[in-house]
Amino acid sequence: MKFLDQAKVYLRSGDGGPGCVSFRREKYIEFGGPDGGDGGRGGDIVVEAVNGLNTLIDYRYQQHFKAMRGGHGSGRSRSGGRGDDITLRVPVGTQVLDDDQETVLADMTETGQRVVLLKGGDGGFGNQHFKSSTNRAPRQSGPGWPGEERWVWLRLKLIADAGLVGLPNAGKSTFLSVVSRARPKIADYPFTTLAPHLGVVTLGEHDLVIADIPGLIEGAHEGHGLGDRFLGHVERTRVLLHLVDGTGDDVVAAYQIVRGELNAYGHGLVEKFEIIGLNKCDALSPEEIAEKAAALAQATGQPVMTLSGATRQGVEPVLYALIDRIKQAREAAAGDDA
Repeated sequence: MKFLDQAKVYLRSGDGGPGCVSFRREKYIEFGGPDGGDGGRGGDIVVEAVNGLNTLIDYRYQQHFKAMRGGHGSGRSRSGGRGDDITLRVPVGTQVLDDDQETVLADMTETGQRVVLLKGGDGGFGNQHFKSSTNRAPRQSGPGWPGEERWVWLRLKLIADAGLVGLPNAGKSTFLSVVSRARPKIADYPFTTLAPHLGVVTLGEHDLVIADIPGLIEGAHEGHGLGDRFLGHVERTRVLLHLVDGTGDDVVAAYQIVRGELNAYGHGLVEKFEIIGLNKCDALSPEEIAEKAAALAQATGQPVMTLSGATRQGVEPVLYALIDRIKQAREAAAGDDA
């Protein structure tokens, strides 16, 4: 299925139905009064987070959603039927933004969560509501209130435990393919990954979800390359795995470029706990591995793990380090909620 992580859609809730002008006309009822019923309420526009979806591709082919209008009122004080709602089913992790792309109207973070975005208009009153001591036979009714309308953006931010970041061709897709059943495209050129991928990793009794996003380049936060579009997918992760290509000439510069883009993008990415991995060590001599790992550790002030996704060398210790940090983050989050 083709991946789409944002879409713009037009929404309109249903108008309220008009009220009815009617009078009671029955045998032996000499002066039947007004009995016009009220109009029905228009349908709402509802967004619901559901399982089994990981893309917004459905909203590429349909961008307009209009709920049903409420039914007309009728005689004998019968109210009109309520208009049918329109429910937009979206993946968990979808944000609904106003047309300015900044104001968050709804954040769908849990399966089954439902939010009414636009309420249908109220139905108009029938003529029985306009009866008074001076007007016993009103011929007046309400037309019904109009519904609401607006353009909104749907933006998907994948919910994962860990996010893979790094420059293009750092080996992120290879790593994901060997630790999970995800099968991203892998090739020896930059920007092989054009859309985020999720992989579920099972290690013993532990499960974690890892998100692989397209590689970042300098200026990604300004829209250069592909990274600006997809940085949002690591906003919800608990920990980052930063892979650095060990075969590169300057591993410290490669690390600093990505960290600079995370800092420029904001939204708390630079504050997330980070595990640094020197990747592609199968192509390096032991001396080169030690030299580049030491340079990275000195520049970052953090320990550096060495691995090779292609040969699985050092992969398991990295996964256990991820699991430990994720468990700590979950426990901290649970403590904050309490």
